Amino acid sequence: MLRFTLLGPVQMVVDGAPLSGIAPRHRAVLAYLLLNAGRVIGIERLIDAMWGYDRPDTARSQIHASITTIRKVLRGAGVVGLLETRAGGYVAQPEPGQVDAQEFTELVAAGELRKALDLWSGEALEDVHAHYVTGVRELWNDRRLSAYERLVEGELAAGRHGDLLDELATQVAANPLREKLNGHLVVALHRAGRQPDALAAARAYRTALADDQGLDPGHAFTELERAVLADDPALRLAVPAPVAPRPPSPSTFLPYDIPDFSGRTAELERLADEHHNEHDEPAVVTIDGMAGIGKTALAVHVAHRLAARYPDGRLFIDLQAHTVGREPIDAAAALETLLRQLGVPADRIPVTPAERSALWRAELADRRVLAVLDNALDAEHVRPLLPGRSGTLVLITSRRRLVDLDGAQALSVDVLDEADAAELFERIVGVRAHREPDAVREVLRLCGHLPLAIRISAARLLHRPRWTVSYLAGRLRDHRRLLDGVSAAFALSYEQLHEDEQRMFRLLGLVPGRDIDVCGAAALAGTSEDEAEELLEGLLDAHMLLQLEPGRYTFHDLLREHARSLAEDDGAVMRLLTYYLHRSRAAMDRLFPFTVGQREGIPQPAAPIAPIRDAAEAIAWLDAERSNIIATAVHGPEICLGMLALAMRPYLDRHAHHDDALTLHTLALRRSRVLGDPGVQARALTDLARTYWRLGEYERAEEHAHQALDACEEAGERARALLTLGNVALRRGRDEHAERYLKQALDLTRLGADTWGEANVLGILALLLDRAGRPEEARRHLDLALALHRKVGDPAGEAAILDHLGVVLRRRGELAQARIRHAQAAAVYRTLGNTADEAAALNGLAEAADDPARAAEEHTTALALADLARNRPEQARAHDGLARAHLALGHAEQAGEHGRLALGLYRELGVPDAEKVRNLLESTGESARQDHPAPVGS
Repeated sequence: MLRFTLLGPVQMVVDGAPLSGIAPRHRAVLAYLLLNAGRVIGIERLIDAMWGYDRPDTARSQIHASITTIRKVLRGAGVVGLLETRAGGYVAQPEPGQVDAQEFTELVAAGELRKALDLWSGEALEDVHAHYVTGVRELWNDRRLSAYERLVEGELAAGRHGDLLDELATQVAANPLREKLNGHLVVALHRAGRQPDALAAARAYRTALADDQGLDPGHAFTELERAVLADDPALRLAVPAPVAPRPPSPSTFLPYDIPDFSGRTAELERLADEHHNEHDEPAVVTIDGMAGIGKTALAVHVAHRLAARYPDGRLFIDLQAHTVGREPIDAAAALETLLRQLGVPADRIPVTPAERSALWRAELADRRVLAVLDNALDAEHVRPLLPGRSGTLVLITSRRRLVDLDGAQALSVDVLDEADAAELFERIVGVRAHREPDAVREVLRLCGHLPLAIRISAARLLHRPRWTVSYLAGRLRDHRRLLDGVSAAFALSYEQLHEDEQRMFRLLGLVPGRDIDVCGAAALAGTSEDEAEELLEGLLDAHMLLQLEPGRYTFHDLLREHARSLAEDDGAVMRLLTYYLHRSRAAMDRLFPFTVGQREGIPQPAAPIAPIRDAAEAIAWLDAERSNIIATAVHGPEICLGMLALAMRPYLDRHAHHDDALTLHTLALRRSRVLGDPGVQARALTDLARTYWRLGEYERAEEHAHQALDACEEAGERARALLTLGNVALRRGRDEHAERYLKQALDLTRLGADTWGEANVLGILALLLDRAGRPEEARRHLDLALALHRKVGDPAGEAAILDHLGVVLRRRGELAQARIRHAQAAAVYRTLGNTADEAAALNGLAEAADDPARAAEEHTTALALADLARNRPEQARAHDGLARAHLALGHAEQAGEHGRLALGLYRELGVPDAEKVRNLLESTGESARQDHPAPVGS
């Protein structure tokens, strides 16, 4: 079992042996998260904890690096899920008994003091250094001494003073100014019959205190000293303290627990955890979430479930922070209400808030009380209402995350999952919900699984017996109808935002995409990234935004509609689209430096764009933003679409995002025709032609390529159109046409000194030459193409040539060498994330196999990748290969199945391979009747 030690050196220990590979700085981050286990810790709070005001410029990246290292070590120890990323930060969730500090606290609370003290192996956090460590170390060392003092107190009461003397003397020597510890030593010495030594110990403490701090001992120690001097018999007696009578239990003030409460199983289990009943420490739990999420219903429901554990009172107050038309109740008024609920007479309730707060804590000191503080504004609103030392449980609900409420456990409430949402709807509506399950699912989707919206919609249906669920769904498709019910709740949350947060909220409503990052939001609002992040985090804490993954912000669907209803575009979407253009260009320059010349027509940005450090960051950004870029192009201003298509085309092509490529290039084509821009028009046509060729839609590819030739005089685009025509002709067996197109393309690339384009054309021309029985000439073309791709630095181009070399070698019977080339190509494509072309390389690898079982395995892998990329030519090729492999293995049924699938795809592609597969099927006795075409895909 993995165990964490904080009470001494900070270590991760597995089976008694500490794990290596984690530096002191990383251990400091780990220790802070473990000390705050169960609480979400934001990155700013982590930075403050590590460095305070002296934070370095690299603080944020150092924290990320620490988290990455910790997770790596945890994974190496077989631990998954202990450190999670949540909206707003990170949370450590160790298992019971996994952290020695947590175990120490539990053992002390249970009175097992000796066992608790045995957990210590030095000073707390002994070998780590960070801004927070000194204060935390002092706190935990004080807890250790307090536990030891309690232990000694019990031992003395049990008459074991003789066994304690040596240990006590050592502890006093280490902590000479600890009054209670010195008092225990004096008592032990006196009870051991060593009165002079007891008096000497007392005088030593008095002297040390005077010399160090200029103080005299407290009254209790002075009285002890006097009693020792007088040999007071009372020192030898253990007189139990009188127990004050407990006041009668007041009545419960909890609101009605709704009978149709549904779901929230995980939240209920956490809130009903037994530790709330066993500890004599106050437990404070904050329940936060967006308007209408069901925070109050959850708090009240769990309070009713836990009521029996808190016999001294079940209290409730609505602080009205988000109540329409009401001002929030201040702390003084809230304390008066709570004290009255406890049964304190009005004449005993003081006037000032500080005195009321003190009385509140005093009244709770010896009671077990549950208090629900509903609808809080922020941490300062409820801080005076928190209990001191007692067995009280406080549940606080708020629309804002109360991140700075020390000691509180945070629970952020999300929308209901589909099953729980359906259960809530059905409990309200009744039998009608069971008759139309599909309509119920649509209603829930339109409600965004938000409990308030579900209740409003279900109530409408309940009171309209002639309505069907389908009719209700139809009405709700107009989101405005649903917003009428929840807009008041959203409006108040909006009004409580700062002015800058309100503007950011409105502008985010204009964003066409699914989510946005800090850089995008900064461009949208025309602010700095730091300002944008602060505003986004404020909206996140107010639950006006969601964070489904770190660094990315999005809306609940209904809040998005509310934001849109408030938004006015001041050029924000144009700023966002321009940002996407320039950031895309920066990413392409990093990923495809050999095509930088193609993007020279894109102007430089007016304001600096955050740099992209390497290819990995470029891919990560493009993968995260691709759908947002396309959505903004579709729904945003029809400006710079041609430049955006130009910037994005190598990424969309290489990574098989063909649907997005068709969308973007079609938009660019339509816009270029409106503007009369022949250059953009020709480029869009060549891009569409290549995309259709990739998809196996050869007729449309030829159509667009011919249109591009008619529209364009620019050599590079003409060469690309001719290359596509050559590819299509080669695939369809029209070798004479293919050779003419490819040689024309080759001449144009050489005329324009387009090294990269020349390498691409040479690779395809080599396949044609090989098929024409000119393998040596084909090999020379491939060698030259490989050298050119290496010269410009295009690894994907190198992989393509290696794959072509494999084809040529296989046709010459050099199967082992062919497999080496195909395997090299597949490895490069895999590294680049190019699934479509990896499928081609794997198909080639399988075709060069001398073992049908191996061929079947490799074709199967190729088929999976081709399906993922929707690459119909490689799907057909994989099915064809699988049919032949299974036939060789004697699996006639499987061979026939794959043969029929290959035949259906080849027919759709219109390629001559269909005839070969038909012959294969006939040779196996399988029917290839055209009146029963095979389904596409696998």
